[in-house]
Amino acid sequence: MLLPMRDDEELGRITLAQVAEKAGVSISTVSKVLNGRQDVATPTRVKVERLLETHAYRRTTRAAREAPLIELVFHELDSIWAMELIRGVENAAKAHQASVVLTESGTRHAPGPEWIEGVLQRRPLGVVLVFSALPAEVKQQLHSRAIPFVIIDPAGDPDPDVPSVGSANWSGGVAATRHLIESGHRRIGIITGPDDMLCSLARLDGYRSAMSMAGLETDPALVRYGDFHVEGGYDQAMKLLALPERPTAVFAGSDLQALGTLEAARVRGLRVPHDLSVVGYDDVPVARWSSPALTTVHQPLRQMAEEAVHMLLRLRAQEPVTTRLELATSLIVRKSTAPPPPQ
Repeated sequence: MLLPMRDDEELGRITLAQVAEKAGVSISTVSKVLNGRQDVATPTRVKVERLLETHAYRRTTRAAREAPLIELVFHELDSIWAMELIRGVENAAKAHQASVVLTESGTRHAPGPEWIEGVLQRRPLGVVLVFSALPAEVKQQLHSRAIPFVIIDPAGDPDPDVPSVGSANWSGGVAATRHLIESGHRRIGIITGPDDMLCSLARLDGYRSAMSMAGLETDPALVRYGDFHVEGGYDQAMKLLALPERPTAVFAGSDLQALGTLEAARVRGLRVPHDLSVVGYDDVPVARWSSPALTTVHQPLRQMAEEAVHMLLRLRAQEPVTTRLELATSLIVRKSTAPPPPQ
């Protein structure tokens, strides 16, 4: 015999009681699975999760149950770039009387398996993730608990059903490279990010497009893949500057890599911008205080984070949203670029 529906757990065709009956377990066991509790046997958890997915269960949450939290999840927190995103999320969350909880988990492609258990117990208003995508089972678990999520600055190409906020990486790559070409440079090196990240490849494509539009060939020896960190920029710049015919300019795919390039130039005895021009990407605060001040592509990191929170809260309110939002980038010219030295 089916138990009557409970208003706070109802979603159209099925209730917790009906899920429990179909799974042959108690309502409290189903509730434990929903809340990410660990004291449920794996076969039972899998059976309940499959039933929730099969019947498209969605928990209807009441305000009294909701923690006024927005969870921000990174695979690493030790970068200036991450701090800009954190500030943006905090700004938007504060405007909605919500707090922010930070979580470090997984790789740049997806959060670790332990993360989903914690977030189901915390039950935040929603989750902002800095990853390329989410495994299908994680998306289903978040959907069934009515926890919306948005991916910010995706490392890969998110699935069509995954809301995301990014920036115009290809246009940024074009602008950076075109600035160097218009300054008179012809041998232009690039240190982009990892070769399995969409933003890295888009900036590289922008570089290649700008070179092609100017009638310049791209020398494969001048294309390097870094890791978006200072050390990676330094290592790759040292290799570029050791070439028999070194570049007269370097476009670094992040400001941190550009800082590494400035140090490599110093070690090689080159003056920036007299002997080598350098362009970064992101426009993090330290860019204007480097020596010389860094010409860079402004990526609106704080605005991207703020827009992600706004999108999240609209999803929470079941309002229509644009699934893919891309913000404009712009070139900021400072002191690290100049015409190439006379031959």
